[in-house]
Amino acid sequence: MASAAIALDGLVKRYGAKRAVDGLSLTVMQGETLALLGPNGAGKTTTIECCEGFRRPDEGSVRVLGFDPYIDQRKLRPLVGLMLQDGGVYPSAKPREMLALFASFFTHPHNIDVLLERVGLADEAKTRFRDLSGGQKQRLSLALAVVGRPLVLFLDEPTAGLDPSARRLTWEFVHELKQDGVTIVLSTHLLDEAERLADRVAIIDHGRLLTVDTPKALMGTQTSHVQFQAAAGLDVAALTTAVGATVTQDTPGRYVIAAHNSPELFARLAAFATTHAVVIEHFQTGSANLEDVFFRLTGKPAKEVSA
Repeated sequence: MASAAIALDGLVKRYGAKRAVDGLSLTVMQGETLALLGPNGAGKTTTIECCEGFRRPDEGSVRVLGFDPYIDQRKLRPLVGLMLQDGGVYPSAKPREMLALFASFFTHPHNIDVLLERVGLADEAKTRFRDLSGGQKQRLSLALAVVGRPLVLFLDEPTAGLDPSARRLTWEFVHELKQDGVTIVLSTHLLDEAERLADRVAIIDHGRLLTVDTPKALMGTQTSHVQFQAAAGLDVAALTTAVGATVTQDTPGRYVIAAHNSPELFARLAAFATTHAVVIEHFQTGSANLEDVFFRLTGKPAKEVSA
């Protein structure tokens, strides 16, 4: 049976009087891909930095592959890959040069020419870093993170700035890494990416774990919904009473009714609209998705998700 690759137990990290991470306990199994989601300031970055050994916990414990990341950095560093949005590459360096340099740090690195081909940078192998596009820099950052064949990989916004073709290429590469048994922690603001890549999704807010489960299980906790547009500022409480189901306004003028569509529901909504002189537009039904779960738990639209 798989054992834990990452184990957080009561993790607390403070910045002055503020608890950025507040008693977080979470386990990531070997070979698992976990998506870590949360609103701005939820504690995701601090949690990952503690796992990487960049910050020392104030309370609780962190173990990665059985090591304390802060104390055992030299032992753990060859086993962990880290992809940052800011690649940290010399502006004049070229992709092949940087990969060759990084590969020299490891005993059994990937073949760098094969890796350049795999991330779609073979034609840019001798292009200076500063002349690469934003998406190409992202793909180089991914290649640098995996060149040493890590057992655990932290991905920070791996497809930010990529066009659809490059995004799909990256997704396929992440799937290959998973098939090779790599444990992956993915921080992304793209909820469809989390649904597509993750075995489990952990949602945190205010440094606390709100939920963790498979995407399918999380979406199964959310009912189907009806949504429509109308003037902003409707009396949501009165509308909830009128239709007999919970109504939320997730963005100004966009309302969501947590219920299955039915003739009775539509009739109640129409009666409310007639009584209150409300014009209903863009009425549609939908199945639950990860965005619905995120909003229900955090009270914030998914567009506010940030790594």
